[in-house]
Amino acid sequence: MAKRFVFVLRSFTSLFKTVNASNCNQHFNESTNPTSPGTSDWDPNWDRREPAYTVPPPPAPATDAQLVDYDRAVQKATPTASRHVILVRHGQYFDSGQADRERFLTSLGREQADLTGRRLASLELPYTSLTSSTMTRALETAKHINKHLPDLVNIPDPALVEGAPVPPYPPTGSYRPEHQFFVDGARIESAFRKYFYRAAPDQQDDSFDIIVCHANVIRYFICRALQFPPEAWLRLGLANCSVTLLSIEANGRVVCEMMGDHGHMPSIEQITFTN
Repeated sequence: MAKRFVFVLRSFTSLFKTVNASNCNQHFNESTNPTSPGTSDWDPNWDRREPAYTVPPPPAPATDAQLVDYDRAVQKATPTASRHVILVRHGQYFDSGQADRERFLTSLGREQADLTGRRLASLELPYTSLTSSTMTRALETAKHINKHLPDLVNIPDPALVEGAPVPPYPPTGSYRPEHQFFVDGARIESAFRKYFYRAAPDQQDDSFDIIVCHANVIRYFICRALQFPPEAWLRLGLANCSVTLLSIEANGRVVCEMMGDHGHMPSIEQITFTN
């Protein structure tokens, strides 16, 4: 297993809120996300890349030689590197606009994005990719980050746009029609499956992928990656331009190295949670 990078952060101010796993699982909507595991079990094949499941099984009964060949095939299919997914929420934006193009970053939002780009650059990590939602506020945030990481090319992905992943539990007072969760949830789940998986066996070095998107999407990703009940997503809080790091180890285990970190904002006036 590749050596895990240790991050020294100036501040880690966002804490996990308590999740009543049994109650959440009881109210989970299977039609929205049928792949959700039980609340007490870790599914080692969550990404369908567990080495033992990626090679043909030996015949039954198998000879000693066939078992040896099978073990060798599993070993060959076993990763040695880790994948680190860095999730960045967009900066503060004008939410009064009707069209997306009118919902661009405020001056503070641009400042937040620039500070985040400086922070990521200061870590001096071998970043692999930069991807963003296609919404204006995410594209702008990625552009400011890109200035400090000029070797990367931002790739916009419409699967990462904001939406309503699953009905939250406990329920909120606001109403959303069920079809919105049905449509958005499928898209956001597809984005999770696209970006969250263990490294390929031939990947030699750890990878660091930056994804700039939205609070609902990131909160859902956190719950899914850690195999928490996904309808707990609304109980997590993320500041604008906060940084979340989820590490997918070679053995398939997922570790939340940091969540919603905004310690790179020099003053409390630069920390915002709405818009």
